[in-house]
Amino acid sequence: MGVMAMLLLPLLLLGISGLLFIYQEVSRLWSKSAVQNKVVVITDAISGLGKECARVFHTGGARLVLCGKNWERLENLYDALISVADPSKQTFTPKLVLLDLSDISCVPDVAKEVLDCYGCVDILINNASMKVKGPAHKISLELDKKIMDANYFGPITLTKALLPNMISRRTGQIVLVNNIQGKFGIPFRTAYAASKHAALGFFDCLRAEVEEYDVVISTVSPTFIRSYHVYPEQGNWEASIWKFFFRKLTYGVHPVEVAEEVMRTVRRKKQEVFMANPIPKAAVYVRTFFPEFFFAVVACGVKEKLNVPEEG
Repeated sequence: MGVMAMLLLPLLLLGISGLLFIYQEVSRLWSKSAVQNKVVVITDAISGLGKECARVFHTGGARLVLCGKNWERLENLYDALISVADPSKQTFTPKLVLLDLSDISCVPDVAKEVLDCYGCVDILINNASMKVKGPAHKISLELDKKIMDANYFGPITLTKALLPNMISRRTGQIVLVNNIQGKFGIPFRTAYAASKHAALGFFDCLRAEVEEYDVVISTVSPTFIRSYHVYPEQGNWEASIWKFFFRKLTYGVHPVEVAEEVMRTVRRKKQEVFMANPIPKAAVYVRTFFPEFFFAVVACGVKEKLNVPEEG
């Protein structure tokens, strides 16, 4: 009986491992079939996340429309996708489009170009974003407006231009890659947080409006998307509470992880995804249910930061 018990545990673990492997493979194949032959528009495709989304959706057999404001970098991305394409699997040549979302006047022409080329758009991934950091009184109103154009007016202008086609076809999905700062603001990022709040509010409202037309609105909100080679420092419980809080809050998510989550979001038609470790997730609830404590921690951090002399 003892021998049987000893053999049972390894067999059980082996069986569970096999089931997990089968699930992962089925999930991977399902992800690819979900976008096969679909027209997928990716804005700011030349960013770290944009490149990874392009790779994932191109491998899945999507008809990609890659948008960016630098033609040379778009061509480099095009070459990279073509060079790694598997000849045994069906892939399509990506279409490259120059698009700077901070210049709203060019957005309708881009939408028309895409619709004239493919006749429809199945999936729109609003990935473009512009950041600025500094005290509110030192950020010019012109820069505030530019941030709003890039992060809010640009995405919603492109969305409005492509949405009627989705509504008439009664199918489509729009994905907004947002940020934790669409949930709550962090000091010295007033314009950026405001634009992310505005974008999230718009797409939350739009989700209810287009549900009857079977158009899916999804939002994916990571903390911060870090660069490929930057990794967070270890936490220090001996530091002040605000330092520990903000160190945890700024732990970024790798672009590969976010791109894979975007694919899962498209496949499963998720409405909202929040990518963060437990500290930022807890911060969202603290902000909601204990706002005075949250504001006190943030204010403490600002005061301590202002007392530290700047380098150089």
